[in-house]
Amino acid sequence: MAKLNELIEAYNEYISKVPKGCQFISDNLREDNILDAMTEISHFAEGANWLSTVCRYFMEKDISDGIDINKVTEYLMEVNRGLELKDYIVVADMFEYEIQPFFERFSNGIKMR
Repeated sequence: MAKLNELIEAYNEYISKVPKGCQFISDNLREDNILDAMTEISHFAEGANWLSTVCRYFMEKDISDGIDINKVTEYLMEVNRGLELKDYIVVADMFEYEIQPFFERFSNGIKMR
């Protein structure tokens, strides 16, 4: 049970930071700080991978976080398409107007047992 609580705590901490990270990415893309934005996008993708693993584990434990991990995957694919086209304004808009609000809905996290 302690391990589960630690995982919930890590999940809650991560989820609470995602909206601010999305804004950071968006701001840096708009200010042409592409390297900083790309570094954070890489961190976001790694975090999304971790989040996917955690969400599957939570489902096994019958814990609902409400996050549609398929939607997160869709966002990553759209971001990748935008980056391939070097359309940084579209990617910035996605992070600010789509991804950030998506994660803000879950920023309160999961209640500990």
